[in-house]
Amino acid sequence: MSSPVPTRPLHLAVALDRPDARDAEPYARTARLAEHGKFDFVTLGDTLGPPRRGESRLDALAVLARIAPVTERIGLVPTVTTTHTEPFHVSSAVSTLDWVSRGRAGWTVEVSTGEADARHFGRKPAPPARELWQEADEVADVVTRLWDSWEDDAEIRDVATGRFVDRDKLHYVDYQGTAFSVRGPSIVPRPPQGHPVIAVDATDSLPRTTAARRADVAYVRVEDTADNTAAPAAVRAVRDELRRHARAFGRDPGRIVVLASLRVALHAAADAVALADLAGAWYADGVVDGFHFRPENPDRDLPLLVDGTVPVLQHRGLLRSFYPGGTLREHLCLPRPANRYATARETA
Repeated sequence: MSSPVPTRPLHLAVALDRPDARDAEPYARTARLAEHGKFDFVTLGDTLGPPRRGESRLDALAVLARIAPVTERIGLVPTVTTTHTEPFHVSSAVSTLDWVSRGRAGWTVEVSTGEADARHFGRKPAPPARELWQEADEVADVVTRLWDSWEDDAEIRDVATGRFVDRDKLHYVDYQGTAFSVRGPSIVPRPPQGHPVIAVDATDSLPRTTAARRADVAYVRVEDTADNTAAPAAVRAVRDELRRHARAFGRDPGRIVVLASLRVALHAAADAVALADLAGAWYADGVVDGFHFRPENPDRDLPLLVDGTVPVLQHRGLLRSFYPGGTLREHLCLPRPANRYATARETA
C-alpha cells in the first residue's frame, strides 16, 4: 500500500512540442494522455518569427484553446512572446483561454531577441535582451492589472433594465510603461482564476528578476543530469536566488513553484523507473518543487512517463493520484489573487 501524499506536493508538467505537427490533433492526443497521468499542466512553445523550411508552426494559444474542450482538468500553458505584441492583446488572449478552459490557463512569458523577428514585424529593431526583459516585466504587470479591471461581480446581465455591467466595478488601469501605455479596462471579464498562472524560464540570469517579481511558476532547464552533484546543486542555487529576490520584492517566496525542466529520452520501462528515482531524490532533498519534462519524442516518451514514472512516484507517496480541484491554481496549491481595485475600493 502506498504512503499518503506529503503536505508539500510534487508538481509535474510536460511539454507537448513537436515540430512536425500540422494540426491540433496530435497535441490533443498527448494532452489527454498527460491528463490521464494527472500532470498539473502541459506547455506548448511558440516564437514570433516565420517558420524555417520544412517546419510547421502553429500558434500555441490557438492550439491549446482547441485542446481545452477535449480535456477536463489538466492546465494549459502556452508560450506568449511579449516583444512586438500589445499587452492589451496578450491580456485578452490569455484571459479567453482561461474562460474556455474553465480556469486552467497559464502563460510562459518569453521575449524575442532576434533581428530577423524584428524585421518580420517591421515595427522596431531588436533591443538588447536586458531591455526586452524589462519590457516583459512591465507587460506581466499590466496584464494582471487588466485582469483586475473587471471586478468579479461586475457583470449584471439585467435584461429588464438593459444593464450588462456595473460601471462602478470597471476600472481604468492607466498604465504608463517605458515602451507602451495602456488605459483599459479590459474587453474580457475577469478570468475564472482571477490571474491565470504566469510562468517564466529562469534558467538565465536576465529573466530571474521578472520571475522573482511576477511568476507563479519558474522553470530551470537542465540539459545533463548525469552529474548527480553539479546538476541539482545548480538548480537549488537558482531556486534559492529566486526566493531571496521574491522576499525582497515583498512576495511570499513559497508562492513560486520552481520546476526543474529536464529533457527526457526513454526507450524502455527501466528508464522510466530511473527517472522516478532521480525525481524522488531531488524532491526529497528539497532541490525543486517538481519537474517539467521535455520529451525528445512525445509519442514514445509520454506513454512511458504516464505508465512508468508516474505510478512509481504515486506508489512511493510522492505524487497524488487525483486532481484536488478544477483550476490550474488549485493544482499548484496557489491561492486565487484578490482584485486590487475591489480591495482598494472596499478599503476606501
